[in-house]
Amino acid sequence: MRAVVCHDGALDVREVPDLSPGKGQLLLDVHACGICGSDLHARHHADAVADAAAAAGYPDLMRPADAVVLGHEFSGTVAERGRGTGRWSGPVVAMPILRADGGVHLTGLTTKAGGGYAEQVLVQESLTFAVPNGLAPTTAALTEPMAVALHAVRRGQVGKGQTAIVIGCGPIGLGVIAMLKASGVRTVVASDFSPARRALAAALGADVVVDPAEQSPWEARTKGFLDAQQLFELAVGTMEKLRAVPLLPWQHVFRAAEVAGATPRGPVVFECVGVPGILDQVITAAPLSTRVVVVGVCMGDDTIRPSVAINKEIDLRFVLGYTPAEFRQALHLMADGKVDPAPVLTGSVGLDGVEAAFGALGDPEEHAKIVVDPGQSGGVVTVTSPS
Repeated sequence: MRAVVCHDGALDVREVPDLSPGKGQLLLDVHACGICGSDLHARHHADAVADAAAAAGYPDLMRPADAVVLGHEFSGTVAERGRGTGRWSGPVVAMPILRADGGVHLTGLTTKAGGGYAEQVLVQESLTFAVPNGLAPTTAALTEPMAVALHAVRRGQVGKGQTAIVIGCGPIGLGVIAMLKASGVRTVVASDFSPARRALAAALGADVVVDPAEQSPWEARTKGFLDAQQLFELAVGTMEKLRAVPLLPWQHVFRAAEVAGATPRGPVVFECVGVPGILDQVITAAPLSTRVVVVGVCMGDDTIRPSVAINKEIDLRFVLGYTPAEFRQALHLMADGKVDPAPVLTGSVGLDGVEAAFGALGDPEEHAKIVVDPGQSGGVVTVTSPS
């Protein structure tokens, strides 16, 4: 079969051995496979990505010298079933995790489990989901990145009345915006230097869209946020009022206020840029009691000032991936029309055009998400107009 192979940073279309499903596996004819930022990282920074994965306990991520079929955001139909699998019909999506070669491996990021930049891909039946409601194959292929966004939002634990600030409106930032609005968050501030990305953020439901070259996202919604001096004044003033009522058990009032959520809290910030320096900028600029959810993958060493975060009681969380339940929920949110990721889809390309697509994704004014369609001929990226 034909597939796009990454080897020593080069992308080549090759004839690779046909696949055969093992026990509990399905072989899919690929309809569409999204190009992810992780693929861009893996192509040019494979050693750094692999070192980070090894530190977490997974030693088999691709190295530059490995020849790997990339792609982990895919949809398709079942072409062949392995032993012990049930009957399947219609389009499906699957989590990119495969039991193979004596272990469990990450599809499209290792030699042990080839990915979806190919005519066919192997998947685990237990991690496969039928695509409901006639959802288009290209949209269904976005299940994986939208599940990442959903997981980030759930980890952020944003109250509907809280302000959420999304820093960076690439594909994952845009997905976070869509999932925040689907979760009922009333105020979402989106910040990006790119006019095209800001337009996509608005299309996906951002309530306030900011060009950080002209306006700080922190200034866009400052009502209710406190700095240290204001917090001191609130604390002293509150105690003065409570102590003025001798019979009032002021400590019980404090505890009741905490239970009711009446104590001061900052916004929830989703850092979706992933370049050195951004995290420290966020911590420095954020109001007191801000929760920062780090979604962007920074491949270089970075530095933050813990003393600043401590003085502000910043809650710092890092996120990765999703659960099977979140993967299914993301699929159904799209299929049920509660999340429309169509604006994110800006282009498609055949196998012969993947190299060109990687180049096009370097310009935020040109594209957000390009999907690989193995059935599409030619090497030119076809532009998809946002709906």
